[in-house]
Amino acid sequence: MKDLLDLTLDEFKSELISQGESGFRAKQVFDWIYKGVFDYNDMKNIPQALKDKLKDGFKVGIPKVVEEYTSNDGTKKLLVSLEDGNLIECVIMKYIHGNTICISTQVGCRMGCKFCASTLGGVIRNITSGEMIGQILLAQNILGERISNVVLMGSGEPLDNFDNVMKFLELVNAEYGLNIGQRHITLSTCGIVPKIYELADKDLSITLAISLHAFSDEKRREIMPIANKYSIKEIMDACAYYIDKTNRRITFEYSLVKGVNDSKEDAKALASLLRGVLCHVNLIPVNEIKEKEYRKSSKEDIKAFEAILKSHGIEATVRREMGSDINAACGQLRRSYLETRNSN
Repeated sequence: MKDLLDLTLDEFKSELISQGESGFRAKQVFDWIYKGVFDYNDMKNIPQALKDKLKDGFKVGIPKVVEEYTSNDGTKKLLVSLEDGNLIECVIMKYIHGNTICISTQVGCRMGCKFCASTLGGVIRNITSGEMIGQILLAQNILGERISNVVLMGSGEPLDNFDNVMKFLELVNAEYGLNIGQRHITLSTCGIVPKIYELADKDLSITLAISLHAFSDEKRREIMPIANKYSIKEIMDACAYYIDKTNRRITFEYSLVKGVNDSKEDAKALASLLRGVLCHVNLIPVNEIKEKEYRKSSKEDIKAFEAILKSHGIEATVRREMGSDINAACGQLRRSYLETRNSN
């Protein structure tokens, strides 16, 4: 059964016309779905005969909430089940400038970053474009408000699921759908170099975020296995190509780990690496997970690191910690739930 959330409007029109239905019905059905009505029976201007046909041939793949937590700061963490029973997470963050959702792009992750819980069990499968859209529609129904910003920074490596992510970017931006502008979408990658070039050639207006976390290959290899395949020079060359093609500033994410990459010397070396690059550094106090030995840098060290970058002309901010009281870091809630379920 096809998921309507995987289809563009033109694709759905073609499906209906091939079944002897009027193409204009596609827009009517999509209007209902994208304003939060997922049951065909509740679509008032759709003929019953078409409703019956839709029930037989098309699903609306909204995931089901397994657990929901709300942080003291208003952040919501959702553990949701896909149709095949696989579990993923998404996080809803409320800001003055609008609601942001962090969605997952894979069930699990194969990248192996040592500070991330998502990768502990490896990757199970890719998430479809429709399942990504479904996370946003579910969140909007829960909030009763529009999601205006999307971050592809949950479980999974987006560029390891390239085709589905590209289809998602088309769907999420479409006027007939969620109509979220590309400039309100951030894609985070650990640095799959060939795919960065391929993404650049798409000439999109999204924000590209690179999970860097170290200034040298030696240090990066300690915490990110991807560094064994692609060097920092290769990543920086790909970033230069991306900036040249899109004229978009790149965000470099840097998780600060106590005693590993948070010294003043580390900050100076990072500033040297990024000198002259159209970029912004997002400093992230690492989320501590029980399976890993990494610990969060002190507030004093984080402030000192930020100050050094700024003194060298590098734009930098410290990410505001949100949802730390509800295991809002990638993969933590899913792993905790699976461990509890498997022990029973």
